[in-house]
Amino acid sequence: MTSFQTRVVHAGLQADPTYRSVIPAIHQTSTYAQPRPGEFVADYDYARSANPTRAALERALGELEGGRAVCFSSGLAAEHALITAVCEAGSHVVMPGDLYGGTFRLVDKVLSRWGLAHTLVDQRELDALTAAIAPATRLVWVETPTNPLLNVVEIPSVVARSGDALVAVDNTFATPVNQRPLELGADFVVHSTTKYLGGHSDVVGGVVVTRSEEWYDRLRFVQNSIGAVPGPFDCFLVHRGLRTLAVRMAAHARSAAAVVELLRSLDGVSDVRWPGFSGMVSFRHPDAARIASRTRLFTLAESLGGVESLIEVPQAMTHQSVEGSAAAVAPDLVRLSCGIEEPADLVDDLRAAYDGST
Repeated sequence: MTSFQTRVVHAGLQADPTYRSVIPAIHQTSTYAQPRPGEFVADYDYARSANPTRAALERALGELEGGRAVCFSSGLAAEHALITAVCEAGSHVVMPGDLYGGTFRLVDKVLSRWGLAHTLVDQRELDALTAAIAPATRLVWVETPTNPLLNVVEIPSVVARSGDALVAVDNTFATPVNQRPLELGADFVVHSTTKYLGGHSDVVGGVVVTRSEEWYDRLRFVQNSIGAVPGPFDCFLVHRGLRTLAVRMAAHARSAAAVVELLRSLDGVSDVRWPGFSGMVSFRHPDAARIASRTRLFTLAESLGGVESLIEVPQAMTHQSVEGSAAAVAPDLVRLSCGIEEPADLVDDLRAAYDGST
């Protein structure tokens, strides 16, 4: 079997049948000509239902995560589609004790109005997880590492404690380079393809992957029914970014390791967290906002996973929607997305920002 690094370069690539181009064409179309009413090629009758450029990306993502992929216009659109496919009014979802603010907002502020209940629990505490499972629990939603505290959750242990509930894992921070949840027993894996999979901060998208043909068909039905599909050029950009995923993730990890070494040496910096892979790092400092405002190479911005480094204060930025809940984030927390720049330059940038705030 070929290595992951080789597979990620070739995933989803099929030579164009007409001109033999190596890279799949961008099929920028809204519809397809039919020779006779109701007769068309494969699934291609209307571009909301299917598009060859999207299909190429879905093949690639399915190959890398070990299942069948369904792409959406954003990570949250993918989450919405999965939850609505799996749950109904009266269902219950168990979610992480710390999690992406957009996921919490979707469930707590939108889907709860349609009868979906939820419980937040630290999924590292397996007894607490077991206690949170109820007869109506339909889905256990996992982030690992979590956002923004970077807690690592053992997926097989969660699966073993979930009973009849399905398990979905947000794999955005780890990527299939470091973790493949379907191989660990999860029913679904979700990504914001905006982040590491696209990798260049120039596209928004999402995906759900499953091994189950039944759930794949249900997700395709929801995809077509809701219509939150990515455009062809968006799919092309994610697929292009995907081919360098393995080498980028190694570079992100090198940057993060250097930054973590610095942070652990600085007075006043506490609770430095890094899962040991990926480029995501968090730490706490009383002058979090000032440090975040003084960096030069780390851009003060939301999002993550691009080749350039980003810095943010989650409490004031990506996690405002969890304020007042059990998932609320401390104001002294800083989250870094370490890019692929020269690690020594990133270290110098953070040290200068730290020195300027003390």
